Amino acid sequence: MEDYHKPDQQTVQALRNIASRLRINSIKATTAAGSGHPTSCCSVAEIMSVLYFHSMKFRPEDPRNFNNDRFILSKGHAAPAMYSMWAETGYLKESELLSLCQVDSTLEGHPTPVSVPKQQFVDVATGSLGQGLGVACGMAYTGKYFDKASYSVYCLMGDGELSEGAVWEAMSFASHYQLDNLVAIMDINRLGQTDPAPLQHHLEKYQKRCEAFGWHAIIVDGHSVEELCKALSQPRHQPTAILAKTIKGKGIPAAEDKLGWHAKPLPKDMAEVVMKDLQSRIVNSSKRLYPAVPIEDAPPVSLRNIRMPSAPSYKPGEKISTRKAYGMALAKLGRYNERVVALDGDTNNLTYSEIFKNEHPNRFVECYIAQQNMVSVAMGCAARERNVVFASTLASFFTRAYDQLRMAAISESNIVLCGSHCGLSIGEDGPSQMGLEDMAMFRAIPTATIFYPSDGVATEKAVELAANTKGVCYIRTSRPENAIIYNSNEDFHVGQAKVVCQSKEDQVTVVAAGVTLHEALAAAEQLKKERIFMRVIDPFTVKPLDAKTIIDHARTTRGRIITVEDHYYEGGLGEAVCSAVVNESGFSLHRLAVSHVPRSGKPHELLKIYGIDRDAIAQAVRKMLSNSANAK
Repeated sequence: MEDYHKPDQQTVQALRNIASRLRINSIKATTAAGSGHPTSCCSVAEIMSVLYFHSMKFRPEDPRNFNNDRFILSKGHAAPAMYSMWAETGYLKESELLSLCQVDSTLEGHPTPVSVPKQQFVDVATGSLGQGLGVACGMAYTGKYFDKASYSVYCLMGDGELSEGAVWEAMSFASHYQLDNLVAIMDINRLGQTDPAPLQHHLEKYQKRCEAFGWHAIIVDGHSVEELCKALSQPRHQPTAILAKTIKGKGIPAAEDKLGWHAKPLPKDMAEVVMKDLQSRIVNSSKRLYPAVPIEDAPPVSLRNIRMPSAPSYKPGEKISTRKAYGMALAKLGRYNERVVALDGDTNNLTYSEIFKNEHPNRFVECYIAQQNMVSVAMGCAARERNVVFASTLASFFTRAYDQLRMAAISESNIVLCGSHCGLSIGEDGPSQMGLEDMAMFRAIPTATIFYPSDGVATEKAVELAANTKGVCYIRTSRPENAIIYNSNEDFHVGQAKVVCQSKEDQVTVVAAGVTLHEALAAAEQLKKERIFMRVIDPFTVKPLDAKTIIDHARTTRGRIITVEDHYYEGGLGEAVCSAVVNESGFSLHRLAVSHVPRSGKPHELLKIYGIDRDAIAQAVRKMLSNSANAK
């Protein structure tokens, strides 16, 4: 360890003092709030002290400086410990810590980015355990391969979350890409919420597991600032795991290494006794520690106005699947925007992100069959507005990453997800591959925008718009090839529907998207021969839905609306339209959707069997008109 310079005794004592103050402030804040996890904060006191005032390089007055080292508190319930550290740096006032969990405070019970200056030190929300390391992987990948910068990424984890499979997806990712700028510090304090963690204090077992995943793993006494300084100063040639043996509730005699104290703030009288004892351990020292200054070698980045260089080049009538149009559009967008990056989960020849991969191999990240980690990595890549991030896989596989998606929304993360092979129209592969609940899933996410393009032109426009739309964006693409219906100069906007077929004689308004839009247009042609006319609306975005256009046009067809979708009834396009017109008097709505778990078959067979093809639409129109006539 010739590179290691042992800290002098004054520095060691100053780090111990900081750890004691962290315990005091964490107890003070959680007791004042009547909520929180003081014992989980106390086990990481020395770890946090060494990280912030010995190992990490950052500008405390500018937490989001893109040259700063990154810190992810994966064990988000220890948030008061992080807030206490930022009070030590001077960024927060100690008095602010007493506002923890109050409704008008920015200091949440678990770390949450808030669009106000005071919370700029939180890059992503944590608290749903097991996700922090995946985000850290995305940050480290960006630092090493996209920014080519010196900053490191530190992720503090609890031993309880090591039971989460997503952690090991991230461990595998980090070693595969040799993320030697990534350090995971594991707080092995033995105790979980209700029971001990499965490996308790068998640190050599943790070490073997980490090493088996390609990490350099170092065992330390997590309450020894000297050992922590030494371990964190080692040269790194691969991702590093610091396995810190700690005591949960360290410094709180009644709670040390005892079950039953998780998520329990100390009663006021007990807190005062403990804080007085901790205060007595602080040794007066003239030495004041400051975080090290970062190396300024990360490039400045602007993600404003990520635009296509030209209009789509498709010709009306030409056939292409929207999944292939997505791949072509993404590659085109990346051609003129160096910070557009693409991730995929070993499906790039299905989602057609392979087109981007072939054109821009240095900006393509293969995440393999680990969709939860892929979403977390996407969040990390997008953090601090370093990249415009697209991540694709089959629509059905995003369901397993739903927790990561909801945390992306809470994190105010700007990421674009593309789900291909949506609906039963994929045909022979069967129900396990059919995304039939994806719209419901994304509609439930508060910040989500759902694009459902119906041809190549709309898909290219959706990719461009999604790149410039805040929040979580979802692009739903289909497998079958369908004809181009829009001119290349057609103007698209988020929340603006398109009327693709209309006449003065229209009697019913049909709202459809994707493959069912083409079925609706075919049904309209069929019905013309019977002198029955229907209006067809393409919503383009299902969320936000263009309720005004739908309602205005439906009024001209006497309130008659039919929705048709390649999705289950629950939570999809039909329910979105239903919610939009619920307060409209005189409206009648009929929904066509997939009613139960489908089976394998040819796409046209399945559309027919489950009643969402052109014949089913035509029959629904006839029936609605017949019922209206009978009602008179």
